[in-house]
This record gives sequence, structure tokens and C-alpha cells, in this order.
Amino acid sequence: MRSAPLRLMLFDRTCTGKRLRPGLSHAWWAGSHLYRGLSRFDASLGVTCWEDGLEWLATTHPDREIAQIQYWGHGHWGELFVDRKGLTADALLPSHPLHRKLAAIRERMVPDHLWWFRTCEAFGAVRGQEFARRFTDFFGGRAAGHTYIIGLWQSGLHSLRAGEVPTWSTEEGLSRGTADSPVEALWSRRREPNTIHFLNGKIPEGY
Repeated sequence: MRSAPLRLMLFDRTCTGKRLRPGLSHAWWAGSHLYRGLSRFDASLGVTCWEDGLEWLATTHPDREIAQIQYWGHGHWGELFVDRKGLTADALLPSHPLHRKLAAIRERMVPDHLWWFRTCEAFGAVRGQEFARRFTDFFGGRAAGHTYIIGLWQSGLHSLRAGEVPTWSTEEGLSRGTADSPVEALWSRRREPNTIHFLNGKIPEGY
């Protein structure tokens, strides 16, 4: 009998706070265990660099396909961070050092897969929409991200499939700056557009 496709989660384990104080990595670690206890993830890993995280995604349980990958960490418009080192759409280019690992992950993913970036404003402004388009076109599936700063409430959640054009505003979630030159994002609130709670494990219909 063929095993079900994997649901995997990465998180940045370098955001630990100063002088042994808890940081966001402790919350992401706790969330990963909570989600695994609720059978929402099959495996999770805290990483200190993108190279190690992508290598794990490309090689863990090599006999099984991948249905979903979530990344919990810091983000900015069109960029995802591990230990303050960003991953942008340029990583999809054949000349980029991370391209080979991303291509290996692509080979493992089922056609109707999902990447979900649970970070601040990764899909916001012009840069965020461009990242969403290039990422989904490279992987051929679906990706989701947010346009606001996220916490317990996570606003501005949108998803895109390969070949689609974003329908949300490039100004959504901005508090300062413009869509072309964003400066600061708004904090998520319950009544802001496309808001979920951090305990939500599925993307609502229409998001």
C-alpha cells in the first residue's frame, strides 16, 4: 500500500531572544509540536540556515511524496528569512546556489501541493506578488502567504496557483510607503481582510 504524501514544516530556530529569554523560535517550536499532536504535520524541523532546511525537505523520507510544506519564521515583502538570511525568487534561478535543492524538492511534490509561508507580509506589495507568481510557476502548484505582520491573528492570507494572477491589492497591509517601495506593514487584527487564528490549520475557501 502506498504511503500518503507528507506534510512537512520548517521553522527558524535562531530567534531565541536575549539572555535566555524566550523568542519567537520557542513559539514556533511549540506550535510545531502542537500541530504534530493534532496530526497536521508528519514531521517538522528547526533550522539555522536555508541550505540545511531545503536539504531536509529534499531528502527526508525519500520514498514518499510531499503534499504540503509550511514555513514558520520571519518574512518581508517577497522574502523569507532564516537567521536573517533571505530567500527570494532569485533562488529559483539555475545559477543560484539553492536552485538545485529547490528543484529536488519540486520533484517530490504531488501536483496539487501547497507551500504555506506563515511569515509576516511575504505576499505583500509588488515584490510579494512577484514572488508568489514566480514561486508557483517554478513549482507548478499552489502557494499561500500573508500581507500583514502576523501573530496570534494572521491577516491578509492569500493563495495563488501556477499560471494565476494575484487578485489582492498590492497596497493591502501597508501602513507606510507605497506598493513599489513599502516601508512598514500593519499588524494583523481579527477584522482585517482574510484573517485566521494561528490555530487554523487549513486555508479557508476563497482565500
